[in-house]
Amino acid sequence: MANCIRCGRQLPGLSFGKKICQWCVRHEAAQRGELDDAPQPVMATPWIRRGESSITLTQILFGANLAVFLATVYASSTVMDFPGDVLVWGANLGPYTLSGQWWRLFTYMFLHGGLMHIAFNMWALWNLGELCESLYGRWTFLALYLMTGIGGGLASIAWNPGAFTVGASGAIFGLAGALLASFYLGEFSVPKAALSGTLKSLAFFVGFNLFFGHLFSGVDNSCHVGGLITGLILGALIARVAPGHGRPLRRVAVLGVVALGLVGSALGVQRWRGHFVGGRARLSQDSPQQLVIDLQKIVKQRPTFVPGHVALAKAYFLQDQFDSGEAELQQALKLDPQNAEARMILGAAYLEHEEPKQAQDEFAQLLAREPNNAEARVGLGVALADQGNHQAATEEYKAALKLDPQASVVHYRMGVSLAQLKQYDEAIAAFLKEQQHGDNYVLETALADAYQAKGLTQPAQEARNKAAQLKNHATD
Repeated sequence: MANCIRCGRQLPGLSFGKKICQWCVRHEAAQRGELDDAPQPVMATPWIRRGESSITLTQILFGANLAVFLATVYASSTVMDFPGDVLVWGANLGPYTLSGQWWRLFTYMFLHGGLMHIAFNMWALWNLGELCESLYGRWTFLALYLMTGIGGGLASIAWNPGAFTVGASGAIFGLAGALLASFYLGEFSVPKAALSGTLKSLAFFVGFNLFFGHLFSGVDNSCHVGGLITGLILGALIARVAPGHGRPLRRVAVLGVVALGLVGSALGVQRWRGHFVGGRARLSQDSPQQLVIDLQKIVKQRPTFVPGHVALAKAYFLQDQFDSGEAELQQALKLDPQNAEARMILGAAYLEHEEPKQAQDEFAQLLAREPNNAEARVGLGVALADQGNHQAATEEYKAALKLDPQASVVHYRMGVSLAQLKQYDEAIAAFLKEQQHGDNYVLETALADAYQAKGLTQPAQEARNKAAQLKNHATD
């Protein structure tokens, strides 16, 4: 950063081509009598550090980012693309972060996806970091940087948990947000002329980068927005509650409150997006057996983590280990009786395992809380039909279609139950509606049987011929 040639103050970040600070410009104009308001009072130079090491935290963070980037370049032998195994380096990825590897919300901030990525981020860090550090102080600046980076990482896995996130941009947007809030709320005694220019530069930086991120799919704007919002909150709280450096306990209290907010947000995101935990091993192309092992470790480490139990149950079912999967779902429901996903999966598993009575109980419990759950209505209908109660099953299918008229397979299942009730006209109508979702051998065979039971020999033969064609086509 350059210094003012008049007073020696360091010029604020994003001061393109300027040699004289706005404070001096305004002060000299006041001395010449060119200002209508009162002359500007002499004030301390706010962005000259005193009594601290000449090495700034901005420079340390800059060096840390550069060192990590050089390490990744050495590992991948390229400066343009990030090495393939980003997980080893600590990229932020929902299934891994949400399964307990929260340290990724810290490490991702020091990773970058290529030369242009780190070049732009380090240019922004150098400018915004120096200004932010000089105005807030060293340790408040460090807390701002890390906490807003974490806020950006949380927003990223909340919005798109299946995408890799790397880069310091979440933290950099956080610094911009903190400065915007503090300048706007008047924390810093900066002249209006200097303040106006800085605000415009910050607003341009934020707006341009959000617009740029919207145009290109590889840019994680959710991380940018998350960091920006966290920074705005921190900057506003500091400006209103702890503007002075002489009351460090107030600053600590503000930072503590926001830190607790981030912890609460992390738990909320984990609860909301916890079902992505089950994709952890698949994303790294592990075997099904390894998927079970990974999830077993997660559940062992965090026995009360409901999404972990649900994901492990799914993995067991993939391995045809019904009893183990059932036990995990039962444990999940013991921890969270209102978990609709666990109860729905358990009901479906009972149906597949030919235990319709148990399936009926699960779907009935789910519908007691969520009467408008169309999938649960269908599941209950199948469970009733498997027990021979086709009249009640038909009513459940009708209720499901009222909730979701475009649902597939439901008309077919309803047609089967209607045929069992010897209501052949209604059964034929249901099968014909199901054809709108696509035709297949099973559907045409059921339609042929319904025609034959109705005494319609010609349509029955046509349906059988079509069923044979579909069967032959499927085996070709």
